[in-house]
Amino acid sequence: MQSINPTTGELVAEYAEHSPTEVEAAIGRAHEAFLDWRHQPFAERSRHMHKAAELLEGGRQRLAELMAVEMGKPVKAGRAEVEKSAWACRYYADEAANILADRTIPTGRTNSYVAAKPLGVVLAVMPWNFPFWQVFRFAAPALMAGNAGLLKHASNVSGCALAIGEILADAGFPDGLFATLLIPSARVDAVIEHPLVVAATLTGSDPAGRAVAAKAGSVLKKTVLELGGSDPYLVLADADLDLAAKTCAASRLINSGQSCIAAKRFIADRSIAAEFTEKMAAAMAAAVMGDPLNEQTDVGPQARADLRDEIHRQVQASVRMGARLVLGGAVPTGPGAFYPATLLADVEPGMPAHDEEIFGPVAAVITVDGEEEAIRVANDTKFGLGAAVFSRDVARAERIAADRLEAGSCFVNAMVASDPRLPFGGIKTSGYGRELADLGIKEFVNLKTVVVA
Repeated sequence: MQSINPTTGELVAEYAEHSPTEVEAAIGRAHEAFLDWRHQPFAERSRHMHKAAELLEGGRQRLAELMAVEMGKPVKAGRAEVEKSAWACRYYADEAANILADRTIPTGRTNSYVAAKPLGVVLAVMPWNFPFWQVFRFAAPALMAGNAGLLKHASNVSGCALAIGEILADAGFPDGLFATLLIPSARVDAVIEHPLVVAATLTGSDPAGRAVAAKAGSVLKKTVLELGGSDPYLVLADADLDLAAKTCAASRLINSGQSCIAAKRFIADRSIAAEFTEKMAAAMAAAVMGDPLNEQTDVGPQARADLRDEIHRQVQASVRMGARLVLGGAVPTGPGAFYPATLLADVEPGMPAHDEEIFGPVAAVITVDGEEEAIRVANDTKFGLGAAVFSRDVARAERIAADRLEAGSCFVNAMVASDPRLPFGGIKTSGYGRELADLGIKEFVNLKTVVVA
């Protein structure tokens, strides 16, 4: 298994794939650790989780540089990701006991209540784009709930995967309670089928989610899926265009465009579409593309050259079908999987920029006539992860966000973002279940009814 530096194309490291025997042993150790960990008081679990947060923050620069080298994340964004991971650790360290406390329900019996009890060994299949955040938003609640965790990370960020395991071990979590499995995707089914693995969660593509859900369903095991998105941002006729353009550009370019909840479709009212497009082009053009280890870089390389090539194919196909190239759209010469900030206007149904998720720094402006058409176009997608509305009439925008848009997270005059205190997840082919907040930690517990006559 190889990690390739997407900035230079050079080999970073090679890792030996874990054998079936090693995987079997790791699952067994995780289960044995769980048998004791599930009985540890929340205060003891919290102590270790707070230590993990301290270790994350203390190593933020080193870990950010590791992400930059393995998958091209700009180092300043990498530090922010590590800090957010520490935030998730502290949130669950502080809140798990309250969230999972027994809930009494009066029934006329001597006592009746719901108790939240851990399930066991949970498998997490995680992507490369946020190699620390994606893992810790699973690991922090799962471990605080009393479960054990197995991580199958993306192969190109194996260094990050191993670093996470080291942090949790150094934080004092029991030996084997959390383990990284260095295996290819083809071997995930066998882990899901293992009798000691009780559930699985995946963040990734629609096809990957379907595969994990199908396998888990065949053996009747719980899953949580956070899949792709084609997030619409509605820019209404009365929007603050400076705010909208700045926010939309930032959302489209977050993580060099490689984010499920990055804005992808910008649905602008015809009366302001030209002005909005001009302002957004200026905001995107100001982003600095370059070496992710450079503190000034806003947009690094794409994680792999093949991913960059697929983005370019989608852009070229959209232009051939009539989209207007406003900015970018050309593969730079020289080494590295770079792709520039790109803006397409006059995007119509049938174009890849309209119908598909472009997982890179490419924005698609779609012009509509009025609020109703904007809402219809926003919802006309198989995805349903996030959405945003821009309007000076905040009450109007909130009604649209709350009642009309088909997505798991809807924001008003702001970019969609995850927060440990708020549930996060999608609908339609963007997945099911929720991560983060109280709902996230309850996904992998047995909500057990207890009645005393």
